[in-house]
Amino acid sequence: MWGFIFGGLAAGSVLGIIYLSSRFAKFRTVRKAAKGKKILRFLLGLILVLAVAFVTGAALGAINAAIVILHLMVIWLLCDGFSWIAEKKRGQKFRGYYAGILAIGITAVYLTCGWFLANHVWATHYNLETDKQVGGLRIVLFADSHVGNTFSGEGFGRWVEKMQAENPDIVVIAGDYVDDDTSKEDMAAACAALGTLKTTYGVYYAFGNHDKGYYGPAYRGYSGADLIAELEKNGVTVLQDETVLLGESFCLIGRQDRSEDQMGRHRATMEELTADLDSDRYSIVLDHQPHDYEAQAASGVDLVLSGHTHGGQLFPFHRMGEWLGLDDKSYGCERRGGTDFIVTSGISDWAIQFKTGCKSEYVVVDVQGAGQ
Repeated sequence: MWGFIFGGLAAGSVLGIIYLSSRFAKFRTVRKAAKGKKILRFLLGLILVLAVAFVTGAALGAINAAIVILHLMVIWLLCDGFSWIAEKKRGQKFRGYYAGILAIGITAVYLTCGWFLANHVWATHYNLETDKQVGGLRIVLFADSHVGNTFSGEGFGRWVEKMQAENPDIVVIAGDYVDDDTSKEDMAAACAALGTLKTTYGVYYAFGNHDKGYYGPAYRGYSGADLIAELEKNGVTVLQDETVLLGESFCLIGRQDRSEDQMGRHRATMEELTADLDSDRYSIVLDHQPHDYEAQAASGVDLVLSGHTHGGQLFPFHRMGEWLGLDDKSYGCERRGGTDFIVTSGISDWAIQFKTGCKSEYVVVDVQGAGQ
């Protein structure tokens, strides 16, 4: 899957650079500088495109440079198409290359909005009702912080303060708290920020596919065990196929990530995790990847909280995970049988600095029992 994604980005970027070089070559200033020489016009256009890619890459990284090139190519193609239709209808060509100017302007505005949607964090609220006599519970959920991308470990404290202002009974972290590019210093600072949270029942964490690191502890300077130690030092309870009781009415099940199965390691099934489930309690499952809905609904749990998808990240591919069968849901809340499922778009991103199919968020879930 990752090979397909990175291969597509690379191939698309090469095509984009070739196409955009020919488009930049159409501007009057470039034509004058080339003095009628077509090859020189293309080379000057290529220099301009590479300059855009270099500046973007230096500021945001190579992946984001590719994202910019691809968006500019697609938007420019559309503008060229509309310009061609307009010229056919008016019966003559435009004097200036307005399609190019419009494409650059639209892309700049569109991706600026996408950058803001990724780098700012909103609160998304859901209200859930249950027939169980359990009272009320306010849950704050966040996932996919990938600390060090859109905010540093210390910068994460700003969003922790916002979550604290929601007066949560419990805070849950649905995986991908860090990744391979999160420094040890940022990891420790982010964990320290979590240590400032004050809740009724505590702060709980379940692993995502990035948290233990794909390249081993030497790459980033710490292991999954070191992350656990730092979290626990700051009062966070790490759940690995474990269940904890929250007062008399609620229970929380924290699952190992699906990647454990994919790597040949064992993670408990929903049947195993709910074998001793008290049906009078309201049960909450923390599972990073939204990919086991059928078994979770059949198990009789009340609520499943996930992340992983980043809300689909980029339009128009924001439902790609569902289309390819990789995820049961990309974003939002739905009910299947007697189980509610919520997938958050995440509080940050892995590598990509733009969100055009969603926005960064943490989630506030208010559960209300019968008779309350």
